[in-house]
Amino acid sequence: MAVVTLGVHIVDVLARPVEAIPPGQGTVVVDQVRLTAAGSAAGTAVALAKLGNDVVSVGAIGDDDLGDILVTMMTRHGVDVTGLVRRTADQTSASILPIRPDGGRPSFHVPGANLTLTTSAVEPGLLAAADVVHLGGTDVTFGLNDPAFFEMLAAARSGGTIVTMDLLSNMPDLITGAGAFLPYVDYFLPNEEQAMAMAGSDDVVRAARKLLGEGPRAVLVTLGEHGSLIASADGVERLPALEVDVVDTTGCGDAYCAGFITALQHGKELLEAARWGTAAAATVAQGLGSDACLTDLDGVLALL
Repeated sequence: MAVVTLGVHIVDVLARPVEAIPPGQGTVVVDQVRLTAAGSAAGTAVALAKLGNDVVSVGAIGDDDLGDILVTMMTRHGVDVTGLVRRTADQTSASILPIRPDGGRPSFHVPGANLTLTTSAVEPGLLAAADVVHLGGTDVTFGLNDPAFFEMLAAARSGGTIVTMDLLSNMPDLITGAGAFLPYVDYFLPNEEQAMAMAGSDDVVRAARKLLGEGPRAVLVTLGEHGSLIASADGVERLPALEVDVVDTTGCGDAYCAGFITALQHGKELLEAARWGTAAAATVAQGLGSDACLTDLDGVLALL
């Protein structure tokens, strides 16, 4: 297998454009409502599959209608969902996202079964069999913060598996806990707020350098409209964002991860891989939802 995505799985319900929540029983007619597979593992998995990768996704979802919908959507996009475990006592995680005209995305969120994910959900040998393991949302999958799981990551890396990691929340207490994973990660891909919170710094460059010292080969910090910052042993470099008409920023970080991982699978060096990530994020920003406008790798690379 090529890529294993492991972590947060969410069903997103998105509507745009939304300028305000109407009072009482008021109704607002919007242009578009969409349902997508999202979250730092599921959203990245779908994007990876659309970019031509073989993907197995591992996580915890509810034994409910939302879980059925999530499985159907991911399967339709070509993701192997045999790694998903169903929980009878917890619902599938879900978010309602009213997207503002400028692309901003406040949310109403239920963490659900994501909080129940533990090392026992990971089949023996699965991580070691992968070219890349992407950890999506280690700040909220508390059950993976486990010495047994770290041993699995270390064993996989010793056999040549590359480990990448992204986060889900911007909550400092949760983000700080995810720092325990950094010694077992090759590439860490947080956003600016997450990087500074984890490093305890108000400067993104200092934050990236500090996180780099925790073990990764490189730290790639996404900066929204300002592109991304890449810190490695060779120094710190910035890549600009691509100029596109932004509809919705949901899933741009997941798409960046997917583009970056895809480039690694194609043998690209760090900065070129970051450029592929930039192009994937710019593609998604042009539509509604975490996989918007993604069709195939050629379509993404055309932006470059």
